[in-house]
Amino acid sequence: MITDVFCKIIKGDLKADIVWQDDDFLIINDIYPQAPVHLLIIPKKHVFGMHDAKAELLGKMMVVADKAAQKVGIHEKGYRLILNEGDHSGKLVPHLHVHLLGGKSLGPKIVK
Repeated sequence: MITDVFCKIIKGDLKADIVWQDDDFLIINDIYPQAPVHLLIIPKKHVFGMHDAKAELLGKMMVVADKAAQKVGIHEKGYRLILNEGDHSGKLVPHLHVHLLGGKSLGPKIVK
């Protein structure tokens, strides 16, 4: 049985600040925001990472991310999507997810 933190949130065992959800995705506020808006787009079906993901799921995640940016009012000025994969990326949770950041000018890059 998969027991990562996102699966526990999806199952209802842990609380989270839910922004939006449908049958396939859950969107929550990141508990350690790196921008005024920092959302996590999480598939409800457990997917470890890119190597497990199907193109259809990844495409749908991008569409859902854009809709989330519209919902929270950052679509017009722009936003950044980040998908960390593997040990060197800093991925902390073994469950595919996309970070959506915005609400201020993020500059050309985050990591220096």
